[in-house]
Amino acid sequence: MTCRTQLPEWQNLAQHAQRLKKQRIADLFEDSSRFDAFSRPMPFGLYDFSKTLLDQPALEALLALARKAGVEGERARMLAGEPFNATEQRAVQHMALRAAADRHPHALGQPVQPQIDAELGKMEQFSDQVRQGRWRGYSGKQITDVVAIGIGGSNLGPQMVCEALASYAEGPALHFVSNVDGVQISRTLAALDPQTTLFVVSSKTFTTRETMANAATARRWLVAHGGEAAVAQHFVAVTSAVDKARAMGISPDNIFAMWDWVGGRFSLWSAIGLPIALYLGMPIFRQILAGARVADEHFTDAPLEQNVPVLMALLGVWHINFLGMPTHAILPYDQALKYLPAYLQQAEMESNGKSVTRTGNPVAYDTGAIVWGQLGIDGQHAFYQLLHQGTHEVALDFIGSAVPVAAPEGHHEQLLANMFAQTQALMNGCDVDAVRKDLLARGYNLDAVEQLVPHKVHRGNRGSCTFLLDKITPASLGSLVALYEHKIFVQGVLWDVCSFDQWGVELGKQLIAGLEQQLTGTEPPQGQDSSTTGLINYYRKLSHSKA
Repeated sequence: MTCRTQLPEWQNLAQHAQRLKKQRIADLFEDSSRFDAFSRPMPFGLYDFSKTLLDQPALEALLALARKAGVEGERARMLAGEPFNATEQRAVQHMALRAAADRHPHALGQPVQPQIDAELGKMEQFSDQVRQGRWRGYSGKQITDVVAIGIGGSNLGPQMVCEALASYAEGPALHFVSNVDGVQISRTLAALDPQTTLFVVSSKTFTTRETMANAATARRWLVAHGGEAAVAQHFVAVTSAVDKARAMGISPDNIFAMWDWVGGRFSLWSAIGLPIALYLGMPIFRQILAGARVADEHFTDAPLEQNVPVLMALLGVWHINFLGMPTHAILPYDQALKYLPAYLQQAEMESNGKSVTRTGNPVAYDTGAIVWGQLGIDGQHAFYQLLHQGTHEVALDFIGSAVPVAAPEGHHEQLLANMFAQTQALMNGCDVDAVRKDLLARGYNLDAVEQLVPHKVHRGNRGSCTFLLDKITPASLGSLVALYEHKIFVQGVLWDVCSFDQWGVELGKQLIAGLEQQLTGTEPPQGQDSSTTGLINYYRKLSHSKA
């Protein structure tokens, strides 16, 4: 296809952007129907994008770009199980993990539902045994703690979900270990009893260096207390490398499958979600899948102009490529969503942080948002100063829920008032006249007023989107995550990049082994730049002096 920037639809959007940059968002609300026109019902909630620098002609132009880019046809290709991950010749079928039975999903022409059903059944049987105390450790005691060892997609999804739904937890205590820094695994093990601890090691290849280092440390700790025979009763694996897991001493019955048609960052719906099932129970896990399925059906069935993930994707492209806003902050106003920004950071940046098109040509435009964020209330006292008065403009997603998970008197109303007030303040700002009037009313003299005015002016006109969920439940959480997944897919199509590979993370991995050897060796480092050589030598000097 023609380079995106050469498309008439792209050039039309550039003209709309130049027109709207002269417009204030607040003035667009002179149209009393704006909220109705620029908000959409979404599964388990409402999506409001009325506080963005967008009008109906620009929205129509964005939808025209989506049609020209072939979003609907590419969606059909992915759903059909074609090799949508072209660089690895793999299907992209994470949606199949939560699909209704009548969808009959395939990957590269092969039915996958029987595999999915079998693995869900195996997860259910195992998690029930552990939760009901029928699975016993080497000394006959039941499991009280589960340590999930993984990294990236094998860690962030389960950790985010378990934090979000902790109010539903009735299972063993759950601990996550991802960092190869020995502090994390050491502190985790120090608080546990090997007789009552179960380890879940998640790695598709069972060669991920950080994960295998942590697993080896955990195994040594267990064997020191219970002997080699204890491994089979205290270790399970989620992997496609069965032989490698068996070589660690893990029983074949305790190895759960991963498939190459599910990418790591889209895998929490699979056996990677085993820690979720152990912590929350398999019925809750199935509710998460069911909520995601509702979002999937919305994505596949709703027309583009009513399709929430399509609109999310289009707004992202609008902000990045036409309004010059490359960063995107995820700001949950719900404690349960503490880890959602980190989860979406990996999902989006690893997917669409690409510099070539699907045919290998350099892109001529920015791709992939720089995603960051944290709980909104904490952020207000950390980085909102930059959002309100800084020189960088940031695309913002505010996320809250109408019904709280916990409801001490007055807390939730204060929380939502903060969220709504921030979206208003960012949009409206506060001009010179308003600042001057306020300071005079508070008794400042004229000289003090004039000194303070430039510091207190808020330019405003900073847009945001708001997701208001009905309540954080397993179903609504599953749906929200799935909506963001579909947004990622649509943006990949719009930018003409492959969203389902991650070659950019491979180079560093290839260099690690050689550097490890040089860090522990005594010969002068070979083949390194002077900076790396200097760092290696400095490390050796300090490490040897403390030996």
